[in-house]
Amino acid sequence: MLTKRIIPCLDVKDGRVVKGIQFVQLRDAGDPVELARFYDEQGADELVFLDISASVEGRQTMVHVVKAVASELAIPFTVGGGINSLDDMKRILRAGADKVSINTAAVNNPQLISEGAAFFGSQCIVVAIDAKYDPDLGSWRVYTHGGKTPTAWEVIDWAKKVVVLGAGEILLTSMDCDGEKNGFNLPLTKAVSEAVSIPVIASGGAGNAAHFAEAFMDGKADAALAASIFHDKETSVTEVKTYLKEKGVSVR
Repeated sequence: MLTKRIIPCLDVKDGRVVKGIQFVQLRDAGDPVELARFYDEQGADELVFLDISASVEGRQTMVHVVKAVASELAIPFTVGGGINSLDDMKRILRAGADKVSINTAAVNNPQLISEGAAFFGSQCIVVAIDAKYDPDLGSWRVYTHGGKTPTAWEVIDWAKKVVVLGAGEILLTSMDCDGEKNGFNLPLTKAVSEAVSIPVIASGGAGNAAHFAEAFMDGKADAALAASIFHDKETSVTEVKTYLKEKGVSVR
């Protein structure tokens, strides 16, 4: 059985880590380099860094911040936000990232997934999907530009498409649950996990250690990502892993 991964997330804006609720009401949560060092020492399996305003502001990811964070890490490091081309991917990977995460650019130019996978290998390409339930669709709709722009894509259809295009992993965020701390969106996570053959990272809604167990056992996720509960020291990566072991979930 593959071990399940616990992944803290640094949402970065203007060089600082921020956190909000359902992608709005952002507040300062600390220095990205200090937090990266802290999570590495705590035993996080990976770290995700998202430059959350890069796509909205139409600019590239802050490479200097990526380099500073990468210098503190001995664990895999994924970077997303404002990555729109193969050259952008090269720059981020050279700065110290192990994987790149693309969202808006992948929807706008799906061939970018294939180009990245062909050049760097599928294991380097993470497609982030921001999902929100749409009653008219009777399912979840894909959003881009930091959760601001609805697309024509239904989430399961898009998830299957990115696998065909060569994505190595899906970072699945429930906009409905983001920052609410009431638990991951289990129906969404399970639906996507069962529809694709690549690992799915559950994101949005973690409030306690039990929620991680639910994401793995009920949501069928391969990894689970959280931000505010770790930043605010409501729980720790260590505590979550201890709880999961007690529940019989395989973790590193």
